[in-house]
Amino acid sequence: MADLNPSFGDREILEDLLSSQKQITAEYNAAANECASSALQGEFMTLLGEEHQIQMELFQEMQKRGWYPVQKAPQQKIAEAKEQFTGTNS
Repeated sequence: MADLNPSFGDREILEDLLSSQKQITAEYNAAANECASSALQGEFMTLLGEEHQIQMELFQEMQKRGWYPVQKAPQQKIAEAKEQFTGTNS
């Protein structure tokens, strides 16, 4: 018989939490974009910022444990992205 109650380790839990945070921030962002009330939009933006902070903390914890490795971008790629989004040459 299959195990109906699998146990999750720290890595699986953090991966699930990070995935959930990404979804939460997407939903708050969509809600803020659709607001007709600037006061309500401000509240959503506050919540969005808080959720992004939680997301960053989860990411940093996973990265610290080696579970979310990232590669450094070459300096040329950074300069290209900066130029693309700012319209300036550096």
